[in-house]
Parts: sequence; C-alpha cells; structure tokens
Amino acid sequence: MSERTPLLHYRLSASVNESGDHRETRTGRDEDEHRSPATVQRRSAAKQQPKLNTFFGVVIPTLLSMFSVVVFLRVGFVVGQCGLYQTIAMLLVAYFIISMTVLSVCAISTNGALDAGGAYYMISRALGPEFGGSIGIMFFLANVCGSALYVLGLVEAILTTFGIPEDGSTLTGSKIAGLPSGYWWSLLYGTVILLLCVLVCLIGAHIYAKATFLIFIIVIVVLTTIFLSFFIVPFRVVSLPGHRNASLSPTSANFTGFKLETLLGNVQAAYTVDYTTGTMMSFATVFAVMFNGCTGIMAGSNMSGDLKNPSYSIPRGTITAVIFTFVIYVLLSLLISCTCDRILLQQDYGFLTDINVWHPFVTIGVYSSTLSAAMSNLIGASRILYALARDDLFGRFLSPAKHTSANGNPWVSVLISWFLVQLVLFSGKLNTIASIVAIFFLLVYATVDLACLALEWASAPNFRPTFRYFTWHTCVLGIVGCAIMMFLINAIYASASIAFMLLLLLLIHYLSPISSWGCISQALIFHQVRKYLLMLDVRKDHVKFWRPQVLLMVSNPRSSVGLITFINDIKKSGLYVLGHIQLGDLDVLPSDPLQSQYDSWLSLVDHLNIKAFVNLTLADSIRHGVQHLLFISGLGGMRPNTVVLGFYDDIPPQDQLQDSTLTMYKFSDNSSQTDDPEDQSDSQFHFPPVREGVSVGRGGKSLGPQEYVCIIADAVKMLKNVALARYFGQFDRTNALQGPVFVDVWPVNLLRPDSAAYVDTCSLFLLQLACILNMTRAWQKAKLRLFLCVEEGRSLKGTEQKLKHLLKDLRMKAEICTVPWDSQVALHWQRQTRSEKIEELENEDGGVEADKVFANSFPSNTSRVSDEYLQSVNKLILDQPLRPPAIRFLYLPRPPADTSRYHDYLHQLELLTRNLGPTLLIHGVTPVITTDL
Repeated sequence: MSERTPLLHYRLSASVNESGDHRETRTGRDEDEHRSPATVQRRSAAKQQPKLNTFFGVVIPTLLSMFSVVVFLRVGFVVGQCGLYQTIAMLLVAYFIISMTVLSVCAISTNGALDAGGAYYMISRALGPEFGGSIGIMFFLANVCGSALYVLGLVEAILTTFGIPEDGSTLTGSKIAGLPSGYWWSLLYGTVILLLCVLVCLIGAHIYAKATFLIFIIVIVVLTTIFLSFFIVPFRVVSLPGHRNASLSPTSANFTGFKLETLLGNVQAAYTVDYTTGTMMSFATVFAVMFNGCTGIMAGSNMSGDLKNPSYSIPRGTITAVIFTFVIYVLLSLLISCTCDRILLQQDYGFLTDINVWHPFVTIGVYSSTLSAAMSNLIGASRILYALARDDLFGRFLSPAKHTSANGNPWVSVLISWFLVQLVLFSGKLNTIASIVAIFFLLVYATVDLACLALEWASAPNFRPTFRYFTWHTCVLGIVGCAIMMFLINAIYASASIAFMLLLLLLIHYLSPISSWGCISQALIFHQVRKYLLMLDVRKDHVKFWRPQVLLMVSNPRSSVGLITFINDIKKSGLYVLGHIQLGDLDVLPSDPLQSQYDSWLSLVDHLNIKAFVNLTLADSIRHGVQHLLFISGLGGMRPNTVVLGFYDDIPPQDQLQDSTLTMYKFSDNSSQTDDPEDQSDSQFHFPPVREGVSVGRGGKSLGPQEYVCIIADAVKMLKNVALARYFGQFDRTNALQGPVFVDVWPVNLLRPDSAAYVDTCSLFLLQLACILNMTRAWQKAKLRLFLCVEEGRSLKGTEQKLKHLLKDLRMKAEICTVPWDSQVALHWQRQTRSEKIEELENEDGGVEADKVFANSFPSNTSRVSDEYLQSVNKLILDQPLRPPAIRFLYLPRPPADTSRYHDYLHQLELLTRNLGPTLLIHGVTPVITTDL
C-alpha cells in the first residue's frame, strides 16, 4: 500500500471554519482624544490597512471554509453509504437549508454599514445585546474548539503518514515514518502547530489574508488533479487500510474507471458499519457528516471589517462560493459513483490519495486546508472576543481583551483565545466536542435567520436592504432547517446548547448595562400592538368582559407611592395610566418642559414594579388638564373608564420615596444621578419636594375646592367612573397585608339615607371593585365584609336574604354585617324638616334665584344633610366592634347640580370619611356586572 493521506475521523469536519479576519481600525481611542483632529486623521490613515475586494475577501475564505477536509476525505464515504441518488438528494436538502440562511445574511449585510464582528455584530444590532451576547459567546467557543479540532486533525494526519507507533512498526506502510506517537507526543506536535498559528495571528491578520490566496491555489490545484485522475488513471487495485475486522473484510478494492456496472452498483443506498468507529451508519448520521461540508457560509461576512464595500461583496461573494461548492460536490459525487467500487468507498475514506496522478497532492491539500482552518478559527475567536469586550456586555470580566496593538491587532484577545485552545488540546480526541461545535454554528445560523425574520416582520422603515431576494418565508425555512439539523446531529447536545444560550441570555439581560443599539423587540411589539389595537372595536364591548381601566391623577409622586401601588392591584389586567398636569403656557415657554420629565416617571414605574403608562400634559388649569387627559388618554379601545383622584384635604404630605423601607430597586444608570448631595437616596427621580404645612385654601395649592368638585362633575358628565382616595399618604401595602386582612364595603349612599338602595349602578360598581381587589394574588386572603344598614320596623331577614341572593348571583363571597342606624336616620330627618321650613320661608320672600331654580331641575343623589348627622355616621363606621379593615369602600354620591353647593358637598365628604383610614369613595356610572353566562 502506497503512502497516502491519513484517515481523519469524520466528525472532525463538524468544526466549521466560520472565522474571518475582523481587524478593527478603531485603536488608540483614548490617546486620540487628546490630539488635534488633523493629527488623529493622519495617524488613522497611516494605520489603515488595505481593504479586500469581493474575490479575496469573501469568495476565497468562504470556499476554503466550505471545502475544508470534507471534500478530500468524506465525499466518497457519503456516496459509499447512501448511493448516488440519496447523495444528490442530501446535497439538495443541505444546500437548500444553508441557502435560506445565505439569503438572510445577504439581506442584513446590505442594510447599512457593518462593523467587525460578523454574525455577532449582525445579531446583536438586530436582536439586541441579550441575543447578540449569548450567541457571541457561543460563536467564540465554537471557534476555539474548532481551532483545536483542526490542530488535532492535522497532528493525526501527520502521524498517520510519518509517525511511528508505540510497537515500532510503521503506520499504513509508510517508508518515511520517523515521528514518535502517543498522547504526549501528539500534544507536543499540536502545541507547536498552535504556536505557529498564534505567531501569525500576533503579527497580524493581514499575514493570514495574504497566505489565503496561496492556500486557495493549492486547494484548486489539488481538486484539478483529482478530477483529471478520474480520466487519466487506468484500472487500479487499491489496498485497504487495516482495521478491527481485518480478518473478515477484503484487503483490496478496485478503481475501475468509467464503467456502467460500477455506476449501477453505486446508485442505491447500502449502509454498513463505519470501520473507524464500529457504529452502524444511517441516513441521519451520514447526512450530519455531509452537512458539515456545506457550512462555513459566514466566513466572508465575518470579514466585513476588511472589505472595501461589504454591502456589495458579501451577497455576491457568498452566493458565488455556495454555487461553486455545490457544483464541485455534485460533480465529484457523480465521478466517484462511475469509477470506484462500493467496497473501496466504504472501507477506505482516503482513497483519493491512491487514485491521484501524484499521491502527495491530496496530502498537501489536506494539510493546507486543515492548517488554514485552524488559523482562521483562532483569528475569528480573537475578533469575536474583542468585539464582545468592546461592547462591555460582560463588564470588567472581559475588559483586558479591549487592548490592541499600534496597528489595531487585538493581541490580548489572541492570547486569551490561544490559551483556551491549548486547554482544549489537552482533552485529546474531540469527536464529542466536534458535534457540539457544529450545533453551535447551526444555532448561530438560526439566530441570523431569526434576526432577519424579526426585521422583516417589524416592518421598520429603516430596514431597506438592497438585497431583496428574500422573504419572511425563507427566514422561517432557514430557522426550521437549522433546528432540524441540530437535533439530527445530536438531540441531547442540541437541547443543551439551546438551554445554555437561554441561560446566557438571561444573565446578560439582568447584569449587562443598557445599550444604545436599539432592540428589535420594541419594533415587533409596536407592530403587533398596533395591529391588535385596530382589531379592538369599542362597538363590540360587552359588560361580561368589562375591566377597570384607570387614570390616576398624581400631583407629586413623592407623596403618592401608597396610592399608586394600591391602584396597581385593583386594575385587574386593565389599562393603568399615571396622569400628571403641569401648569403653564407653551406660548411663553422656549420648549416643552414635559419631555425632560418622562425619564423620571418611567423610572418611578420601574422602581415601584407596577404595570402602568405615563401621560403628562401642560395646561392653564388643573381642571383643563384633567379634561385633556380624559379626552386623549389611551388609544382605540383601550381608554380609561375610571378616574382616581386624591382627596382634597389639609393633611400634610410625606415624601415616601425617601423612605428606605420602600426602596425596591437600585439603578446603575449614572446619567440619571442628581447633583444634589442631600438627595442621593432617590437620585433617579427629579420630582419637586413635597409641600409641607399647606392647608386648604392657602396659596400653596394650585387647585381650589370649587375646581376640585368641578373635576368630579366633569368626569361624571364624560361617563367616567370616579374614585376619591383618602388617607393613602401613609398606606403601606406590606403592613396592610399582614395578619387577618379585611376589606369593608358600605354600598349605601350615606348622604341620602332616605334612598338606601343596594342594587343601583353605583352600589354594584362598588361591589365589583371590591371583588376585583379580592381576586388579585396579594389580596386573595382578604375577607370582604358587606355592611347592611337597616332601620327598625323593616324586614331585617328579608333584606339580608335578598342581599345574599344577589351576592350568590354575582358569584361574590362576602360576609354580611347588619348595622342598625335608627339614631342616625332620625337625626337626619329632624334636621331635614327644619331645613325645609327655612326654604319655604325663603321661597315666600322671593329669595330663590333663577339659576338655582334652573340647577334644581337636574337630578342629584345628594341631599342637605347636617354636620351632626355626618359625624354620627362617621362614628358609626368607626365604632364597629370588628377588626379594623385594611381598606374601606364607600359610596360616592354625584356632585350636586347647583354649583354653589360644591363647597358644602366637599365638606360633607370630609366629615363622612374623617379618620377612617385608607378609604375609597367610589361613584360608578356604567353597568359592570351581569348574571348572564
């Protein structure tokens, strides 16, 4: 048996040469900042390396990556196992899969300027830092392991040709064997080869770029001799290599030349045991081996930093290389099927050496392609690591990898990559890792397809690639194809790789700083939200699917933290808007003062961990501002149906944002730091300090009692439900939910004791909100207590029974507590009779004004009640012999039609709720409850 290229394990080819030269031209940035622009420009021009054209920058790297050693050692293996028909079918399927990814690469590469980083740069700038960082790490590890695989493969090839086994005999009949073999000798040879690769990388990537053309010429010459050999070499008997079943297998096979019988014997599949591993081959295993020779499509795009015109070169060069390799694989498969016995193909994977016109040609081709792949993977790994470090996704952990030499070579990244490759070399043979590396590359391809798909689906106006030969269908096909190949190669490793990527994604999401690249998720969310908002038709609203959509008016968030968190619990997955009004006139202001405030409000939303929107407006009065917000807040079918106001009283507010017990979130954004050393506890917020010692009616308030009630009346006119929140300034949700928790509901209009009904719209709305609060996770253990106010002489059991039946129909669980209030009602009627007599006397004297007569023609659910009556009702609520509740829900009557009585109306509400603790006064105007299915 003559000397020939040694057998490499077929899984060696699983490490695809995906690396490229990612030379960075941005060096010495810190030093350049201290020089003049002219000096910096001259130095940058001097440092700039010559750029590559399409052929040298894309075609050659991609061809060498896709050919690798597969074209020399594995095409015959595939034909011998699968036959010509299945081989052609495999090639068609494999190239269809990678072609879909090629289209995505071409689309992204022609959508703007590309920086160094290849696939990592594309993915990170399209999908955001989470996907980009996780894929970048996996791409880096894949290149590290790939470089080690090719180094070990080259060592194995050299030892098979020139090595001396431990028993002293020569390997494969070589007459020039002289190198000792063994684990430590192999490690030594691999270390020497790796040092040679590192030396080239440290000198500069341009050295490898110049050698690439020479390696390409060698590979093309070797391929030419292989094709010529099929026509020139006559019939030849080839000795088969020895293996574990040598006693049961033939020792030789025939190279027959072009014969019809040989072709007919190779067209059908004939799966056998792989003589190198002893495992039975199948369609899936052979397809996985063959598919490795079809990858390597990103070697050209990884050279984006060194191309003269990346948008022009990457599509044309990559597609040219893919078509060329496909033609070569098909022709080689056809020629092998016509000239080689099936036994030769199945039992000797290096048969191309024996049938070549000059045997060393194939050996030289294998050595050249393997060495090129090892260096290329090492260079690619260092450039990916440098790009990751420069983006600061991992903080100080990768900061040393940012250092570059004078000509921009990231020498620290090269040394780190070399160290990791050397560690991998200690593991010896890497058949298992080779499968993982192939899966990593496929995962990168799938993510590139995902990035292109997301950009296409988002319909962003700035996504305008000049390469238009793609659709979202091709992206989906690419993702599905890559996923199938991953699980076809090894389902366990594929699942573990996806889990590893997701873990990295979560770590980067929670630990990395916020980037300014833009995130495609925001564009996708906008696209989908707009589509579904258009589908949300307000004409199809039904009471069965009603939910509270709340607009909470906030004067100063510093004193409203308790109320903001409580309303977040009561919204029940509905719309929640924080509204704020700033007094001013845009005509006399140089710019909109609200734009600079949004960041503080959004930081507050994050700080309190609530799900709310922020809506700010500028108005000449608070009333007009509330009207603006009620008119314009929301979009489409998502508009507020309930407005919540803080109660108008003279209780001094407290700054809850300075309370350390309420701090739930820390910020790392230094841009939002305040310069005030006395306000470091809440430096992410820029809200004005709370007013202190300001009482009702003084000049410190920008809202008067008359205007306050007008706002309530405006909301009712606009068919908005209204809630007034009192005593929430010191509300602490954590403390309120400790121990037995009760929520008290008083569904009767306490300002109209003469019409004590429990089934009007407002009462049912009150019950609905209390029930919604009880449905939230934090308040599920709270018990509802429904207070039934009864008078002597009325049927107590009948009224209570009706109320129980109502609660049953409404599917509400509540404890009914009966409260006698005869003394309060009697006090009311006594005062009412006296007031009516006074009014009669005034009418007889003609003291009724025309506007009052007109106002009294409007309905009202309030009456003239005395302070004594209200104080008595307030005492009745406070003196209940039960555990104090966490929250009270009270019936809020609508404002009187007579605007002159607004002060009295507000005074009545103040007396009614005095010292009751956190209380919501609620007025409902729309039906929200139904008993229908």
